Amino acid sequence: MDINLFIDRLFEKAKEEQFEAAEVWVGESEAFSVKCIEGSIDDYKVSRSGGLGLRALVNGKMGYASTQAYDDDAIMQLIDGVRESAELNESPEQDEIYAGDSEYPTIKKDATDIFTVTPEEKIAAAERMDAAVLTCDSRITKTKGSVVSTGTGRTLLRNTYGLCLEDSAAYCVAYTGAVAPRGDSVVSAYDMGCGLSFGELDPEQIARNAVRRTIDQLDAAPVSAGEYRIIFEREAMCDLLQTFCGIFSAENAQRKLSLLQGKEGEKIASDAVTLVDDPLMKGGYATSAFDAEGSAARTKAVIENGVLKTLLHSRKTARIQGVETTGNASRAGYASPITVAPTNFYFKPGEKTLDGLQQQMGDGLVILEISGLHAGANAVSGDFSLLAKGYAVKDGKRTHAVEQITIAGNFYRVLENIREVGSDLLFPGSGIGSPSVDVGTLVVSA
Repeated sequence: MDINLFIDRLFEKAKEEQFEAAEVWVGESEAFSVKCIEGSIDDYKVSRSGGLGLRALVNGKMGYASTQAYDDDAIMQLIDGVRESAELNESPEQDEIYAGDSEYPTIKKDATDIFTVTPEEKIAAAERMDAAVLTCDSRITKTKGSVVSTGTGRTLLRNTYGLCLEDSAAYCVAYTGAVAPRGDSVVSAYDMGCGLSFGELDPEQIARNAVRRTIDQLDAAPVSAGEYRIIFEREAMCDLLQTFCGIFSAENAQRKLSLLQGKEGEKIASDAVTLVDDPLMKGGYATSAFDAEGSAARTKAVIENGVLKTLLHSRKTARIQGVETTGNASRAGYASPITVAPTNFYFKPGEKTLDGLQQQMGDGLVILEISGLHAGANAVSGDFSLLAKGYAVKDGKRTHAVEQITIAGNFYRVLENIREVGSDLLFPGSGIGSPSVDVGTLVVSA
């Protein structure tokens, strides 16, 4: 059955069942992935998925149900599922079905070639990338495999108030890894490229970057334990922000899962920090004119010059706090409930390059990679203790690579101690972005 005809019939049935209001969220996606290792295809996947989620108010309570089928049987399954879900919903604060805003921002998205690039072209790109790893430097003995993946997605939001909103997205990712011997062991490193169009990828450059990162580790060694001035290179800072971005959710704050509850208007970071959530960003991975509830999207500073201006809100969290929604309602998929999440979320860049930050720092460490984020970071308290790799800086110049170290601190204190934010803003394949950041002093152990 045609999806819009199915929705029309579903809404008719919801009205017959005396549901106060109903909404559907349709999510559809297609994905392609190929992995090549030293001239052979190691993995090849093509997938298509999608479904419809219904949420509706039944006797003042919100219920959820979902389906992947669009037929008459699915209509009754959805109606019965929503009713049962609503009966079990004991939350003192209920979600709402939103009639929609009077107008929405217009977003002009660049054309993408992902729909026209052939599987053969994607396979060839993975093969070229893998071959380039082995030819860039004689010290590289093998690859870790080279992957090219692409995907497209479509969302549709309709409700019984007449709201009808639609969005689409596309992405492409390529990454590879290189291996080099070092004594009785080996070192390895990856690099990744990503974009909204296949033509943005440069497989050979990704290979060269992976090789360079691997070779740079050949002279790596730990450093003595102590306190060090630290710069997080932009990718590492993205990982740190990704881990702790939940503290800016009003939903988490209201559930006592963030220490920022009630701190709007207070200074929580250094003057150098402006943290932006921008769903309207041109070319952003999370760019959209509306959120998962149908609220119009808008750009806002979460932190501005160190001051917490707002937490991120859905309509429910905004109603609880007595403020307006920030348009950050989110759904992880058509079968998921409404939550709160950032969109294109990033530290506003400053003026200095990474080299400029190093020169200003003088002596210290630049952290290129952090790991152990799931076990070594407490997303509520902000504490972290993470394995790290990077390089040492002496008199503003890079000296030798550093590995097998642990850096420890607290994310809330990091915000307070940031000395300067660099100019090299990057979004490495998601809506979380950052430039390189001089975070002041942290404890390092070997």
